Amino acid sequence: MEYSERKRWVFFGLPFTFTKYMVKEDMITVSEGLLKTVENDCYMYKVQDVTHSASLAEKLFGLGTVTCYTGDTTHPQLVLAHIRNSRQVKDFILRESEEARLKRRTVNMLDIGSDDMEE
Repeated sequence: MEYSERKRWVFFGLPFTFTKYMVKEDMITVSEGLLKTVENDCYMYKVQDVTHSASLAEKLFGLGTVTCYTGDTTHPQLVLAHIRNSRQVKDFILRESEEARLKRRTVNMLDIGSDDMEE
């Protein structure tokens, strides 16, 4: 499965920007610009957490913003702003990032310091 979406104006949800988001099973690609196009990729296994937000104006026009917190050096906070089907995209990214980490065996475990506990 794959999501392809454009950044939209909040006003009426019109796609009059030159930012495109491609969310695939293995990576997220952000392409920005008209005259000078800058393309940035982030592998799914680097996505650590995902949040979804929607302002009142975004809710009125069926939009939302998905923020991915990644281990990527170029975009530690990757924002997919003002997109349609934002909740489905967030769920897809969460599911696929977990599967990608399991495939690459890069699952991070939290060390709560159980060795330092007094008896």
